[in-house]
Amino acid sequence: MKTLTYSAMLPALAALALTCTPTAVYAQGCVAAHSPQPVIAGLDPTSEYSSRSFSAGGLLHGLTVTTSFRTYSSFRHYIGTVYQVQRAIKQNALLNHVDLYDVDLNYRLTPRVSLIATVPGLTATRRQQGNVNVYRSGGIGDVTLGVESWVWRPPTESHGNVAFSAALKLPTGINDAKGTKIASNGTRQIQPFDESIQPGDGTWGFSLATQAYRELVWNTTGYFTGSWMFSPQNTTGVKTFRSAPGEDVNSAADEYLWRGGFSHPIPGNRYTRGLALSFGGRMEGIPVRDAFGKSDGFRRPGYVISIEPGLMYARGRYMVNVSGPWAMERNRKTSVTDYRNHTHGDAAFSDYTVMASLSRSF
Repeated sequence: MKTLTYSAMLPALAALALTCTPTAVYAQGCVAAHSPQPVIAGLDPTSEYSSRSFSAGGLLHGLTVTTSFRTYSSFRHYIGTVYQVQRAIKQNALLNHVDLYDVDLNYRLTPRVSLIATVPGLTATRRQQGNVNVYRSGGIGDVTLGVESWVWRPPTESHGNVAFSAALKLPTGINDAKGTKIASNGTRQIQPFDESIQPGDGTWGFSLATQAYRELVWNTTGYFTGSWMFSPQNTTGVKTFRSAPGEDVNSAADEYLWRGGFSHPIPGNRYTRGLALSFGGRMEGIPVRDAFGKSDGFRRPGYVISIEPGLMYARGRYMVNVSGPWAMERNRKTSVTDYRNHTHGDAAFSDYTVMASLSRSF
């Protein structure tokens, strides 16, 4: 078997950092998924680099803990792919600011198989342009528990591998956080917040996912990851107080994420050793109709297509990963209730998202 040098392992490690970074699909704005989709949670200890570290210590099992943070502000309203500039001109746009927190655990049972878990949290504000009707929300999201497995035992001589995972989403998320709404006539009423700032949807679900990476040429590695969170339940049971027919309760929606691109190590001295840059594409969103079950109730289906530059720095048992998806196309699609009511609702999107994570292998 080949002896892997650090520079040879770094591209694969960078790809793993990209595919293994907690992949919650929190899309940029009201078209938002509130449940994490763990493909591989955090830096997987079966990667080429980590396997070598564990082998040196004589360890068979290993735990990796990843803490991650994401933040975005959505304010650009779209119907389909058309930007609704009149909402900004009339100053009636709705603005969301969302901060997302995750703790991801990955416990390696064998060199190929690991147990994975994610505990998400959220804090958010929602207001109308001009700081009118400011609402603040926060709490725990929907916890997921699952298992993942690599197809080939790491490390591989080809510097590439494919993994599959499955996870169960538990209904732990707060989906009915409430606040006081002031009506046009001045009356006050306590109502659940908009679904875009609810920490979770509080329903059972499951996810299926895959990821792959392969060293190509000149130490450049290609990566891909895809995941789908299935929510078979029709609605969450949380009232929306919307007047449109069929939109009086929130829908329990599926969520998806696709990512792919390339990573490359930065050559140089000991100060840049362990540093890699990446660039890729990303598509995330909520489908109009779920794969299983009905799709009634209120939802904002659509997607965001983004370019995603990033960097990774690995040293010892630590890894830092930072990326900044920038939206290229935003599409608020027609929902099931929109079709029935012959309308087409809008949704607010952000321009970009900032993501950062820190992983520690034990």
